[in-house]
Amino acid sequence: MIIPVKTSTGEYNIYLERGFLQKSGIVLNLNRRVLIVTDSGVPEAYAKAVASQCKLPFIVTIPQGEQSKHFDNYKMLLAKMVELDFTRTDCVIAVGGGVVGDLAGFVAATFMRGVDFYNIPTTVLSQVDSSIGGKVAIDFEGYKNIVGAFYPPKAVIIDPDTLKTLDERQISNGLSESIKMALTSDSELFRIFESDSLDMDLIIEKSLKIKKFVVEEDEKEQGLRRILNFGHTLAHAIESQSNMTDIYHGEAVALGMLPMCSKAVRERLLPVLEKLNLPTTFKLDMKAVATAICHDKKADGDYITVVFVPEVGKWEMKKLPIAELIGGVVK
Repeated sequence: MIIPVKTSTGEYNIYLERGFLQKSGIVLNLNRRVLIVTDSGVPEAYAKAVASQCKLPFIVTIPQGEQSKHFDNYKMLLAKMVELDFTRTDCVIAVGGGVVGDLAGFVAATFMRGVDFYNIPTTVLSQVDSSIGGKVAIDFEGYKNIVGAFYPPKAVIIDPDTLKTLDERQISNGLSESIKMALTSDSELFRIFESDSLDMDLIIEKSLKIKKFVVEEDEKEQGLRRILNFGHTLAHAIESQSNMTDIYHGEAVALGMLPMCSKAVRERLLPVLEKLNLPTTFKLDMKAVATAICHDKKADGDYITVVFVPEVGKWEMKKLPIAELIGGVVK
């Protein structure tokens, strides 16, 4: 399946097909120097499968985790490209999750004012969400994604077969972002999560089409794209207080969605989260979380404006007390 994405800064195709990793050279221009960025949590076979199709491949493996998305690794990758005589006609490929995609994409965006970037996501979270949209970034001085750019890839390859090595927690972590999109935009997708069996290929496809529509309508987050931040206000505050070691991003989003729903929606959401072993409460200092939320640009005194879901498949902007926002999930 080919899903085209068209934005003001570039057009690209998403190729969604099982087994496509092994034949990515059919649609990617790999007859040049190729920097393949992956991490230690990704099976080596995935990067090697891509490398085997390249004329001059160079694989760089960074440590797994958000802690690798920092300036030193950014500088290291740029230095590697200089050392290997990369030019503006060469390219960068990310093979991994969101951290690898963000870092490699930012390297591609800034080396010689921009070289071709291809994204091959290998986690549920990156396949349904972060691999498209054109946002690339690194963390800096303790702030997540504070240095970055809008730089769409030239192509995205999504091979659901790469998910077979993930454990259940990582799968649920990624599915949380699909649940987020279903709640704001697609009641049919949410009913899939309520069903007895999950069709992963269909979930990925429907999630991608939601993200595609939002990105095409609002590439640089001036309006509609804010719905992608549903659940993220509280999630980012929880992540900042837990140092992103005790909880995965999707787990924090699961917590962050609960106070942003009507009672009726929450009653449908809770069993879905529980079925996927996603958290519904979390032990943290409520005062610290509240302080973190107050630093959010959408905060206004003791209140904050958030995306709220009154019924499944619909959303609205709503001003809520910060205390109410965290009281139900942070213990």
